[in-house]
Amino acid sequence: MLENMSSNQRLMVAVVLSFVFFVGYTAIFPPEQQALTDQNGTQKVQNASIVESIEKGYHDASTASKVSDTPEAPSSLQSSTKLVHIEAQDFTMDIDTLGRIASMVLKKDKYNIEKNHHTELISREGAKSLHIRFSDAALDAIALKTPYVASVPTMDLMHSNKATVTLTQTLPDLTVTKEVTVYADGHYDITINLSKEKRYFVYLGQRAKNANEQIMTVHGALIYDGEDLTTVFEDGDVEGRTTFSNVKIMSAFGQYFASMFYGLDRDINVIVDRDRNSDPVLYFDAKPSMSFHGYIGPKTYETLRSIDPVLVHAIEYGFFTFIAAPMFSILFWLHGIFGNWGWAIIALTIIIRLLMFPLTYKGMVSMQKMKEIAPKIKEIQAKYKGDPQRMNAAVMEAYKKHGANPLGGCLPMLLQIPIFFAIYRVLLNAVELQGASWLVWSDLSRMDPWFVLPILMGATMWYQQHITPNTFTDPMQAKLFKWLPVIFTFFFLTFPAGLVLYWLVNNLFSIAQQYMVNKQFETAKVKRQDNQVVEKQDDKD
Repeated sequence: MLENMSSNQRLMVAVVLSFVFFVGYTAIFPPEQQALTDQNGTQKVQNASIVESIEKGYHDASTASKVSDTPEAPSSLQSSTKLVHIEAQDFTMDIDTLGRIASMVLKKDKYNIEKNHHTELISREGAKSLHIRFSDAALDAIALKTPYVASVPTMDLMHSNKATVTLTQTLPDLTVTKEVTVYADGHYDITINLSKEKRYFVYLGQRAKNANEQIMTVHGALIYDGEDLTTVFEDGDVEGRTTFSNVKIMSAFGQYFASMFYGLDRDINVIVDRDRNSDPVLYFDAKPSMSFHGYIGPKTYETLRSIDPVLVHAIEYGFFTFIAAPMFSILFWLHGIFGNWGWAIIALTIIIRLLMFPLTYKGMVSMQKMKEIAPKIKEIQAKYKGDPQRMNAAVMEAYKKHGANPLGGCLPMLLQIPIFFAIYRVLLNAVELQGASWLVWSDLSRMDPWFVLPILMGATMWYQQHITPNTFTDPMQAKLFKWLPVIFTFFFLTFPAGLVLYWLVNNLFSIAQQYMVNKQFETAKVKRQDNQVVEKQDDKD
């Protein structure tokens, strides 16, 4: 069947199947992560002893000492209680008796991932932010049973921008002090001091895993380093331990939210390790006295930029980040103009289509020419059926004579693939769309509850297909393509309404452009027929 298709037809099939394959395969089989390497290019090999130690709750922190890999493993950790409560306009935060950030709940309903349930950003299991582990196993065991003392029991951020608490842990021959200043926007400053030098590690904490995480979203851990390189470790794919230095951001992130440390000294070693589920665990080799910053909350572009411009690099869009990041910047700018994310999406779609207009126009013209000479090509194929070499030469001559290019529609379609996936990532991961309304739709980050947008998208796709010329000679191929709008509609039913809106507007633009091209060719065809009539009349005269 494929041998009877033109190059253009095969490309169309490839584009469609690539999309379907991307949706289905990524949902069922998440991409495997390549072997991890350190910054010197040395491959990290997972050691069987590390696996065994993880199952016991411990891993090697160095060649000379061990620390706990899973801070929740020791039973004493389960008995930790709330020590300090922070109340802010947009969130509540709790620090427990082990000096960790034990809870961070967002108050705004628009951030609710589960209906009528405020989103918790701290995982109930696994490592928690600001947890300290000592390389001395005996000292660490004592620290796990020794509660911190807080300078204040509560911190009020309802009427102030920041508040500070001092946490103190008194151990045999050692005192640990943490001074934490929490700000109303969710970021905090932290200073840690040890009364004497001891080797210890500070954990970032693992992200909270929410029940309604959408497929094809990237979540796990992220390292953004001094070389402006971003390394992502997806949940379930961490195979060994990787060490980084000169780290600007270390982040545990999900679809919309993240917990991160930043402002670390350049010589601090940051370690990405694995827990028993092969999820990333982030911590760093700390100094006896040091200061750094942290943030827990939504990955809102404007908030992160206002705290520290470097934090916008913690917004991850997957493989197409290099396209998606500037695309979001344009979308953000358009939102500033229109004041509505729905209209901003429509404007972004129009801008993209206008920029691609020359290429898409050229592709449509090429397809029209291919349609016009299709009968001629069919005659040539029948005439030279037993001589492929002469048939190919005759076909190419026919293409040249009529100015048709069988690959003319390829480039526009190929360009739209990364653009679609980039805008898909933007609209899927942009926390700004949570609770963003447009016309009768109250939340563009969620699926259309009435299925209006997906149905309109499917209908416009069908009509676009109806007016787009094709050169199918195989009835089976024609039937397959007729069903594509139904298949795409089915896929888009559960997609965020903002993404479906983009694709709907894209279809409308394609219909308008295709209609214009069809009209031009119809006018040109009528003109040629009139000229032929005139020429025949002149011949008679």
